[in-house]
Amino acid sequence: PERPPLGNADYAFEMAISNIRYGEGVTKEIGMDLQNLGAKRVCLMTDQNLSQLPPVKAVLNSLAKYGINFHMYDNVRVEPTDQSFLDAIKFAKKGDFDAYVAVGGGSVIDTCKAANLYAASPTADFLDYVNAPIGKGKPVTVPLKPLIAVPTTAGTGSETTGVAIFDFKELKVKTGIASRAIKPTLGIIDPLHTLSMPERIVANSGFDVLCHALESYTALPYNMRSPCPSNPIHRPAYQGSNPISDVWALHALHIVAKYLKRAIKNPEDREARANMHLASAFAGIGFGNAGVHLCHGMSYPISGLVKTYKPKDYNVDHALVPHGLSVVLTSPAVFAFTAQIHPERHLKAAEILGADIRTTRIKDAGLILADTLRKFLFDLNVDDGLAAIGYSSTDIPALVKGTLPQERVTKLSPRPQTEDDLSALFEASMKLY
Repeated sequence: PERPPLGNADYAFEMAISNIRYGEGVTKEIGMDLQNLGAKRVCLMTDQNLSQLPPVKAVLNSLAKYGINFHMYDNVRVEPTDQSFLDAIKFAKKGDFDAYVAVGGGSVIDTCKAANLYAASPTADFLDYVNAPIGKGKPVTVPLKPLIAVPTTAGTGSETTGVAIFDFKELKVKTGIASRAIKPTLGIIDPLHTLSMPERIVANSGFDVLCHALESYTALPYNMRSPCPSNPIHRPAYQGSNPISDVWALHALHIVAKYLKRAIKNPEDREARANMHLASAFAGIGFGNAGVHLCHGMSYPISGLVKTYKPKDYNVDHALVPHGLSVVLTSPAVFAFTAQIHPERHLKAAEILGADIRTTRIKDAGLILADTLRKFLFDLNVDDGLAAIGYSSTDIPALVKGTLPQERVTKLSPRPQTEDDLSALFEASMKLY
């Protein structure tokens, strides 16, 4: 049941990715990079938990060694909001910086992207660049300053992508800014930084890698996405699955299958943690160009409507559902639903994740992948569905309502969905096991 190609479907895709540098201890080069850029006033962004940990110390040492003049902003909020973005933007505008360094997980890197963007366009209204339909989704035409991202989690892949996500408080929904213009100039991937990640952060950020890979591999193909842009500046960052993204997504999936459990179960397993750090960037290259679909679209209200849930290992003063957890809890239901469109891709993903598919019928691909994911999550003691993080059936209308504005991703689902379909998917995700 392939969709008929639409009269106005796109015919091309574009590969955009940050430069990335990988190697144990490579953070020590960052002072030289800034020197090479001729940076005179650097903005260093991080969050309060990290500001005392080895990754930030390594960056500070390198900045000191090469005499780099910098100002530190360590007030980034874990799971940022429009207000926390605005606070960082204010700091950036006041500082008149000529380069940015972000040290942290996706929250820090995304906040720094937004600060760089709005400092470069001081007359822009905040909603100008926010994704439609919540914001105006205007293309970015101003030049930005160089941004070097130093990821400390093996998760978001934010160091390679042009996307910055935040909670829009008033609507209780996550949304974001998506433009190739905001992707970092350089991602410094230093596997030493993953050694400071607590167990649940390793797990939840690993689930984000897993879903990035699965969703980009199963997304609507780029040449079935419409409308075709009238000008290439309007071609979205998230374009649908394509032959280049597929390579990165599948490779990331192989690494997740081999190393995620090891990285979670044994914090001393440097090989597993280093490989997950790389897998995060691989999956970022994949989804940064193909996009994600329903797990992510549905995750935004799951995060945005959180009531009291506070995850283990996250030192925060507010209730939050970690992004990777909010994404993975719907994955069994989502892939059971989308599989009728590209069953062979769903089956291949299940096989990579360890399913025995020798006697499987292709029409069972979705159920096989869903069962494989459930077993994977059960083995890693993930909360038993949305009910375990504080939701019940009475919340479903609000969760659906929060998913509807996420068209940038939901429209990349290979199978179109109605509001009733979304309700059923949330209902099916209340309990996993």
